[in-house]
Amino acid sequence: MYCNGVQSYRKTNVTTSDPARLIILCYEGAIDSLKLAKQKMKEKDYEKKETAIINAQDIINELLCSLDFERGGEIAINLSSLYNYMIRRILHGDVNRDTGAIDEVIGMLNELLSAWRELALKTERQIQTAQDSLYCQKRAVGSGYISV
Repeated sequence: MYCNGVQSYRKTNVTTSDPARLIILCYEGAIDSLKLAKQKMKEKDYEKKETAIINAQDIINELLCSLDFERGGEIAINLSSLYNYMIRRILHGDVNRDTGAIDEVIGMLNELLSAWRELALKTERQIQTAQDSLYCQKRAVGSGYISV
């Protein structure tokens, strides 16, 4: 019952989110999956470890497939290289049971997550400033201070 509520919340969160928020959710999901994979690796629960590894790889592949090389230019090319490197490091970590490789990818994802959170916050502030300005303009027009 609880899981259904969480899944419903996550689905609503994804379907109503702006693109930056979706990317943030992807990074968070990949990080959580890799942390779980490390934990399961230490516990020698290889079935759950493999599920978590596959989930992280799927998320990173989705990020890779969503890159727009025409609009993103050099940034998209660099992210593509980075995502491909992450996938190789995850594979290395999985095959060799190397938690250091998994930690490396978690670190890279955390850096990207931090940058996207900062970008989303800036965008939110710009939108709020624009909305506040529009509200003030409407009040000024409506009160007769400004005639149109």
